[in-house]
Amino acid sequence: MLSDRITDYIHYLRFEKRFSRHTLDSYQKDLEQFRDFALEQFSLDSATNISHFHIRSWLAALKDQKQSPRTINRKLSSLNSFYKFLLRQQAVEKNPVRQLHALKLPERLPSYMKEQETQHLLEELQFDEGFKGFTDRLICELFYQTGMRRQELLQLKEADIEWSLQQVRVLGKGNKERLIPVHPVLLDELTSYIAEKKIMGLPDDGHLLVLENGGPLYPVYIYRTVKKYLSIATTLQKKSPHVLRHTFATHLLNNGANIQAIKDLLGHSSLAATQVYTHNNIAKLKEIHKQNHPRG
Repeated sequence: MLSDRITDYIHYLRFEKRFSRHTLDSYQKDLEQFRDFALEQFSLDSATNISHFHIRSWLAALKDQKQSPRTINRKLSSLNSFYKFLLRQQAVEKNPVRQLHALKLPERLPSYMKEQETQHLLEELQFDEGFKGFTDRLICELFYQTGMRRQELLQLKEADIEWSLQQVRVLGKGNKERLIPVHPVLLDELTSYIAEKKIMGLPDDGHLLVLENGGPLYPVYIYRTVKKYLSIATTLQKKSPHVLRHTFATHLLNNGANIQAIKDLLGHSSLAATQVYTHNNIAKLKEIHKQNHPRG
């Protein structure tokens, strides 16, 4: 049955690939959605009987539901990865997804803050008083100074800070580890923060940043915190943790960093994902040219 195959695949992703809970949930939701569609529309409950025709019908239904091209492509990618797994398990003879093509996406440049806006955020803006404000400011500092993802920040431990080498060890997608340099001033702030946790007698489960009661941070808390302070510091429409990640990469590029180095710092698996930041760089050059050249 298709449900059993999906269970086996999710088990594989969890225990062998060691994917995050968030990623596992996304894969499972996508695959179960396709399973339900195949069963309801075609009375199919076996991976071997599914063809590219059935999958194309599913994609058409998603379009009718006004799903975005990006979302549809993600679901198609989930199904493709699932069938690759089934091929390795010799549970199917072919991958029907290979006969389909991903939808063309509109070009979407990353939103990022100007340098004066990040300066206002981190040096001039008043955060809340007390331990909560301390935590919130460090959330914003870490996102901007390291470019890490929200999930990476959530699982960051005190033991991941390499104090003598002035760097932080981050566990990224696919359980890949990378090292990111951090400024000594940020290390001093983290030292004070850890000392404050001990003074407050908060329970110690190893997490670097915690709530006022010592409990671990959670995704919505981080999102709301970043949105709150970015709403004060910038006029950007988007105000999420990923904006600070984009800002980290864009400011590095604008100040002369090598694109390969930025790729490694961000934890991208391919250079293609990082090259989107060069478009922002070109847009900035065009703006400078227009403002300063006599024939601009």
